[in-house]
Amino acid sequence: MSGPSDFQPTNPALKWIERRLPIMGLMHSSFVAYPTPRNLNYWWTFGAILSFMLGVQILTGVILAMHYTPHADMAFKSVELIVRDVNYGWLLRNVHACGASMFFFAVYIHMFRGLYYGSYKEPREVLWILGVIIYLLMMATGFMGYVLPWGQMSFWGATVITNLFSAVPYFGESIVTLLWGGYAVGNPTLNRFFSLHYLLPFVIAGVVVLHVWALHVAGQNNPAGVEAKTEKDTVPFTPYATIKDMFGVSCFLLFFAWFIFYMPNYLGDPENYIPANPAVTPAHIVPEWYYLPFYAILRSIPNKLAGVVAMFGAIVVLAFLPWLDNAKTRSSKYRPLAKQFFWIFVLVCIGLGYLGAQPPEGIYVIVGRILTVLYFAYFLILLPLLSRIEKPRPVPNSIADDVLAKSGGKAVPMVSSVIALMVAAGLLFGGADSARAAEGGTKPPAQTWSFSGPFGKFDRGAMQRGLKVYKEVCAACHGLSFVAFRNLAEAGGPGYSVAQAQAFASDYKVKDGPNDQGEMFERPGRPADYFPSPFPNEQAARAANGGAFPPDLSLITKARSYGRGFPQFLIDFFTQYQEQGPDYIVALLQGYEDKPPAGFNLPSGSFYNNYFPGHAIKMPKPLSDGQVTYDDGAPATVAQYAKDVTTFLMWAAEPHMEARKQLGLQVFVFLILLTVLLYFTKKKVWANAH
Repeated sequence: MSGPSDFQPTNPALKWIERRLPIMGLMHSSFVAYPTPRNLNYWWTFGAILSFMLGVQILTGVILAMHYTPHADMAFKSVELIVRDVNYGWLLRNVHACGASMFFFAVYIHMFRGLYYGSYKEPREVLWILGVIIYLLMMATGFMGYVLPWGQMSFWGATVITNLFSAVPYFGESIVTLLWGGYAVGNPTLNRFFSLHYLLPFVIAGVVVLHVWALHVAGQNNPAGVEAKTEKDTVPFTPYATIKDMFGVSCFLLFFAWFIFYMPNYLGDPENYIPANPAVTPAHIVPEWYYLPFYAILRSIPNKLAGVVAMFGAIVVLAFLPWLDNAKTRSSKYRPLAKQFFWIFVLVCIGLGYLGAQPPEGIYVIVGRILTVLYFAYFLILLPLLSRIEKPRPVPNSIADDVLAKSGGKAVPMVSSVIALMVAAGLLFGGADSARAAEGGTKPPAQTWSFSGPFGKFDRGAMQRGLKVYKEVCAACHGLSFVAFRNLAEAGGPGYSVAQAQAFASDYKVKDGPNDQGEMFERPGRPADYFPSPFPNEQAARAANGGAFPPDLSLITKARSYGRGFPQFLIDFFTQYQEQGPDYIVALLQGYEDKPPAGFNLPSGSFYNNYFPGHAIKMPKPLSDGQVTYDDGAPATVAQYAKDVTTFLMWAAEPHMEARKQLGLQVFVFLILLTVLLYFTKKKVWANAH
């Protein structure tokens, strides 16, 4: 149903090409002259947003793949080196990682819009089914991408999800072995997932082309749910829909940029900043937020096979929606009962998402089963029943009549819907955040940090003092393997000169070789070297620490966190508070008590810490007053040591934080100006259409 094209190139070369391959005429008819319903609201802009996000994910993914190493021993390190050493690698990683969440956020709105306005009804059945296929491919691609960083949650998420296929009768174990490439999740698994994660986005792009093709054949649906009858019902796609979509995309980019530059770890899991360890299982294995409703359905059914069938059935049932809902009226605007039950269904989905983040026990299991029944009842019972008994209100005779019937007040429901979606998202994400909280420890008090907020910067004095505390106290047990001595002289760092960084490096002995005699030798450190580990291997570290393995501190402030729950988690989004890791480290260093509380059974060789999960920690109290002498006259107290070393470790984990926030401010100024210009341009363009 592409519009009539009167495109006639004037350039002789273009004429020659057009006669043999009329691609410019096809583009003109499909994206310029294509007749678009004039009553489309902003919910329709999410189609353009999704197209934009797909392009962003493919582009950033291709560049990241150039630097990524798909090997179980090097994948985690390669991701960190991308963030630290590749030019704007932190930006690429943030865009790609946050982009996955934004992609799913947009696709869920796109799908709910289709459900509400009946975009799956005749003659758009194939269009809807192609959309369901895209969604399935997105879920597979997102899951495989989540595995690639090879952190703790990546590894155990891959183990749990792939194990689900073992429930398939007769062939289950063979399928799991094929996915793993062996008898456990390991290097062959990572290679398979990397290959498929790289390939599937191009498959998605191909299905998107079919999706758009089917859209142009059947024509776009609209809020009134009536077909275009005359030229008064439509406007050319360009400039009307184009400028509206550009304005919608620019608004979405403001939301997206908030995560990229100010809240990059807001939707992530701290466990994924810990290298994958098959010997240590996380307390809660929780998938990404966009899988939580289906994860809740899986866990609500005690039988493994039935749970897997229900989980996949919850997605596949969407493909049969055109035949389950036989109502002649498309849009729920004119179906009072359908509208009410639609919003109840949205609440059911949000509730399932919240339950998916909670431990599968007690009341959570019971409520999960109730909501699972309600989810399937909506499609299999309610929609077929409503199509028979509901009496819809009269629909407009034409799209033009629908436009004339609208007033300025009609914009209010969309604003309230956006606010409701944000609150619901806060509940969903907050539930996931609560599930990731450390169990058995007291919640650390919030601290005031110089580096927090949109204009936050590191305190150079605190960083230099913290480095001294690390060198004199922490370095005896803990490594700093992702930080190079040259980083101490880089912009955004502790503020040392190149000569000072070189002198600092020379104080360390670094193992090198082999030499001409084939022997390893020690030499003074150089700026290009990384902070050496205090132990040659993990076994030596455990032997020296009573069986405990002191963690590397490069990422410790991002690998440790605590849940703040709802509504605090939602408030944190606006205040940009994401310093739970530093709060925890400071509290842990000061949380030792000489005697455990009465009734607490402290294991032999452990020490009581008020903030450590379970309270029993193997590390003895590391800091005491007067232990480190400061040259600048700062107090030599445990509280000051803890605050200083945590500031230094925060820089070690986020060395480009200041550059990220500075660039974020520039991007926001640009996007705000662009959005304002696009808004007034849109008003000018659409003034002639109303």
